Amino acid sequence: MKRILVTGGAGYIGSHVILELLNSKYEVVVIDNLSTGDKLNIPSDVFFINGSILDIDTLKKAMSQNIDGVIHLAALKSASESMKNPNLYTELNINGSLMVLNEMLNYKIKNIIFSSTAAIYGTPAYLPIDENHPKKPINFYGFSKLSIEFYLKWYSKLKDINYVSLRYFNAAGYDAKSRVIGLEKNPANLLPVIMNSLINGESLNIYGNDYPTKDGTCIRDYIHVTDLADAHIKSINYLTYKNSPLEINLATGNGYSVKDIVDKTIKISSSKLNYKFVNRRDGDPAELIASSNLASKNLNWNPHFSSLDNIISTMLRAYNVW
Repeated sequence: MKRILVTGGAGYIGSHVILELLNSKYEVVVIDNLSTGDKLNIPSDVFFINGSILDIDTLKKAMSQNIDGVIHLAALKSASESMKNPNLYTELNINGSLMVLNEMLNYKIKNIIFSSTAAIYGTPAYLPIDENHPKKPINFYGFSKLSIEFYLKWYSKLKDINYVSLRYFNAAGYDAKSRVIGLEKNPANLLPVIMNSLINGESLNIYGNDYPTKDGTCIRDYIHVTDLADAHIKSINYLTYKNSPLEINLATGNGYSVKDIVDKTIKISSSKLNYKFVNRRDGDPAELIASSNLASKNLNWNPHFSSLDNIISTMLRAYNVW
């Protein structure tokens, strides 16, 4: 594969994926409507289309660029928002993804890497979560992603679509060389929210301190976004040589609580951070930690940048807090 289409390429994960693609000498085409992404994150040698995957003309313009494979990142991703506005997640995450798949068929593009999520698993029946774990999402965001995984299975069987579904756990951190300039707009994930609290001097809301965990706050498996981006390159290599769909976790196997993250950020930044505990949000499981043994086995992928210190330090530099 030589030319890759990235949907949502101006966003947080997409901008880091583009860096790795260009470093690996791929030609890159990007679709992004800049609703959460930033055009500053699109290098000049990338063919950029400002538009939505819900717009058929935008998809046709992109797919007509002699595309060899698609990395499909464009999506809404807030678990709590999805419980309030499932219609929005149906429209973009489900209908938009199907539009991408159907236009791939029209242009005879057979390879896709899909950004899935830990949220497809729901409340863990056991830890660490492996790929055989029951899929019982407890928020609509997870349901929307799991729905597309089912569609991919059928499109693979019926239309010979070759895919890798990457089930992200908690992506965090920023490019260590500060090449990603535009920050995520209206972030909902913990670490960028912490960064904004440090900058603005506002109190941080911690949702729930009554979970069955060591300190009562949620525990998550944090993976550096550069490690995440690297998995996409390795997935392209996999699809180039194997016609066998793959569904894998991307995680570290280490869990940190919200309080762990807050305390470590305060320590590294030597800053004061006010916070308060508020009620739990709908759709938040107590603990998510995963095994990535399949990624190691099939992609020869392992995380190298995902120490908690490195994740937080690169966040602080990106937000000019440090």
